Amino acid sequence: MARILIVDDEESIRNILRQLFEYEGHEVWEAGSADEALSTVREEVPDAVFLDVKMPGTDGIELLGRLQEEFPALQVVMISGHGTIDTAVEATRRGAYDFLEKPLDTDRLLVTLRNVLEVKGLTDSVAALRSQVESRHEIVGSSFHIRQVLDRIERVAPTDSRVLITGENGTGKELVARALHSLSPRRDRAFVEVNCAAIPSELIESELFGHMKGSFTGAVQDRPGKFEQAHRGTLFMDEVGDMSLAAQSKVLRALEEGKVTRVGGHKPRQVDVRVIAATNKDLEEEIREGRFREDLYYRLNVVPIHMPPLRERREDIPMLVRHFAGRMAEQSGLPMRSFTPEALEKLKSLDWPGNVRELRNTVERLMILASGDEITTGDVTTLVGEHSAGDGLGAELLGADTFSEFKERAERAFVLQKLREHEWNVSETARALDMPRSNLYKKIEKYDLQRED
Repeated sequence: MARILIVDDEESIRNILRQLFEYEGHEVWEAGSADEALSTVREEVPDAVFLDVKMPGTDGIELLGRLQEEFPALQVVMISGHGTIDTAVEATRRGAYDFLEKPLDTDRLLVTLRNVLEVKGLTDSVAALRSQVESRHEIVGSSFHIRQVLDRIERVAPTDSRVLITGENGTGKELVARALHSLSPRRDRAFVEVNCAAIPSELIESELFGHMKGSFTGAVQDRPGKFEQAHRGTLFMDEVGDMSLAAQSKVLRALEEGKVTRVGGHKPRQVDVRVIAATNKDLEEEIREGRFREDLYYRLNVVPIHMPPLRERREDIPMLVRHFAGRMAEQSGLPMRSFTPEALEKLKSLDWPGNVRELRNTVERLMILASGDEITTGDVTTLVGEHSAGDGLGAELLGADTFSEFKERAERAFVLQKLREHEWNVSETARALDMPRSNLYKKIEKYDLQRED
């Protein structure tokens, strides 16, 4: 049974909808004005709202905006007897789930309600799962980029599909791998990690596949490799782009056959392993340069997940700062300190070449060395420095050889950022830029801009 709020100044419309929804077994509330509707929702949030556009005083479009601002997860369906394309577009832009015209069709109403409730159930489920992922694995943030990452984790985790995680150092690739494992059916089995960049090339095969006693100097006993250790669990191969071609060939064979042979051994051993790989390299470029096998790349890259650098999700920095500060106060016994809004803005402006890892270390330094109860802009300037995001962007732009190239780089960066801010909705982005939509499409094509899915 769903709780449905009907907002319409016409009592006859409210009665019709009430009878329809109550007949289907739902609990129905009514409101004849925007003020009455706001009061009702603030007292108890319904599962769905059917909202008339034209009402005296505060109209439905304005009320929709206020509802979405206070209750962003609320599903609102707009209804109107004077529907126009412009009104429908505006309602959708403000977050309406759907737009229905009067006279209302019974079947369309019930189908729309069913879809709303399905979305509501999915949203609640995803929110709970996301909360679990964030609390257990510190994947913190609410930006569009992080929501994309979490959505993909939640979709692929229950499967056995291989995942390739890409991103710069310090972006949290290992956290993604651990989240994928803990949300999978293999969660009660081993999560085995191997850093391919930290192991000498002559030992990587022994590390992955194990070795037999006497197979090389120092092999004093039989030893299982990471594949065997991860049997029925998950093997996380970090910095997979640093493997030698010989090791890549054996990994490919292991993935194809589900078997491994220890160094110095002859008997293949059956393994059931889900492989998650990560790299900070451009593997397609590595393939072109002959340093990475193309067939292995396609074996690993079944589902790609890209962890964005911190400079592309600056809106998450205050949330990350508070998260790290709270964890450090709880686990390390450091006194809890709050950050002033100005200090958070200053941290948002910094370049963060080390990404989230660097931010965490910076928060720890500030928590230890700042003198007052609050961490201020002065503390950030003194203990962190003045290198700003603008400096980082400037370094990239100033690398241009000509003024024309500089302008193109600046325009590309600006357009890409605006598209991201509007979640790649071209119409909304063009409206925000005060630019004809056709011109924006031309720039997307000119700069080969692509959504990071």
